[in-house]
Amino acid sequence: MADLVIEGLRAEIDGKEILKGIDLEVSKGEVHAVMGPNGSGKSTLSYVLMGHPAYEVTAGSVTFKGVDLLELEPDERSRLGMFLAFQYPHAVPGVTVSSFLRQAINAHRKGGPDGADNPISAKEFGNKFRAALEMLEVDKSLSSRYLNDGFSGGEKKRLEILQMAMLEPELAILDETDSGLDIDALKIVSQGVNTLAGPELGVLVITHYQRILNYIRPDHVHILMDGRIVRSGGPELALELEQSGYAGVAPQQEV
Repeated sequence: MADLVIEGLRAEIDGKEILKGIDLEVSKGEVHAVMGPNGSGKSTLSYVLMGHPAYEVTAGSVTFKGVDLLELEPDERSRLGMFLAFQYPHAVPGVTVSSFLRQAINAHRKGGPDGADNPISAKEFGNKFRAALEMLEVDKSLSSRYLNDGFSGGEKKRLEILQMAMLEPELAILDETDSGLDIDALKIVSQGVNTLAGPELGVLVITHYQRILNYIRPDHVHILMDGRIVRSGGPELALELEQSGYAGVAPQQEV
């Protein structure tokens, strides 16, 4: 069985149905891309998976590692091994990057499955942080800056990938990580994702454009339109979409 299993997922916000029956499976070691036009439900899918309280699930099921995800709070989903990289990360003036990351790790440890409160030591955190900075080729000066405060778009997205490296999730959801990035920043962020990808990490790339898939090569591509996945295929589907546009795949939509 796949690690993440979504069956018949329907969800709404303020009484408006956005997701209209999503079926999707993602396993560790796989990279899946979900592509769709604006308003198709891509970001809604990411928020519902992570437990955003504004969205109401009205039907369907979601399990991760055999656990009913819909019964868990957002922090419990994170501790289970899920991670969401935001499209628009928020700035937190007064909180340094290193302090934020250390508190995030401790929050994971405190609420771990064994209930143990085992905060990371300064030495262990320092070693882990330096290793992540080196692996992702991030300047160490980032550690003393306030979280996303005055960061460029590329720096914000790079920090999201750094958080992913520190928290070591088993499923990473990248919600339009390419949004607002120039080509150089896109290459850098994609390189970071590729560095972390491997047999112990499943990746769900949510995007509007094909361009990020030039650098993060997916195993599977899914087209999401009007709250439904209307087509699925391999990497070639993204190239077809680039040539024909979403109008070209709409006639093949399954209702």
